[in-house]
Amino acid sequence: MKIIAINGSPRKKGNTAELLKKALEGAKENGAKTKLYHLYELEYTGCVSCFACKKKGNGCNGLCVIKDDLKEVLEEILKCDALIIGSPFYFSDVTGEIRSFLERLLFPILSYNAGERELLKRSIPSAFVYTMNVPKEQYEALGYKTLAERNQNIIGGLLKAESKILVSCDTYQFKDYDKYDASRFSAEEKEKVRKEQFPLDLQEAFEIGKQLTLIN
Repeated sequence: MKIIAINGSPRKKGNTAELLKKALEGAKENGAKTKLYHLYELEYTGCVSCFACKKKGNGCNGLCVIKDDLKEVLEEILKCDALIIGSPFYFSDVTGEIRSFLERLLFPILSYNAGERELLKRSIPSAFVYTMNVPKEQYEALGYKTLAERNQNIIGGLLKAESKILVSCDTYQFKDYDKYDASRFSAEEKEKVRKEQFPLDLQEAFEIGKQLTLIN
């Protein structure tokens, strides 16, 4: 069994990456092989609307035809047993890298034929890890929950398997808040969340990693 994680944060050691690594630890505990990709290390674009994946007899088999750094990643995902995606919320949405990644992963799988939603011949369970600066009570009020559930429905539907959601709120943005113009935030409250809640989020990520090895 192989589980792939996709880090859509520019930080390789930030909150999102920590949660993804913990999820992969959980998967490893159940015997899975794992791999973590950092999207900000790759050179690629979003969908370029070439429609090669929709031409009759194209032979794409759900794989985007663009040949860039993302091609190998997409090939591995279509062969893996489970997928974990992680992204912070930037300006009320996932990062641009994640958005481009999702276009390239999901559009070739989407069928344009009547009575057929997806072209994937196998199921790939998934999870989406979200991190954000806002407190838990604002997760729903600001529409983040709606976005997360929309992604869950799209990804779960096209990958033909259950898709889980993990939300980590009120996360650290800086190690030292005194160095930044950020007076609307309380460094003490941020530290409290980091010490009390973030370890719980890490444990939830660990359990999700384990669960993904049991779905198929």
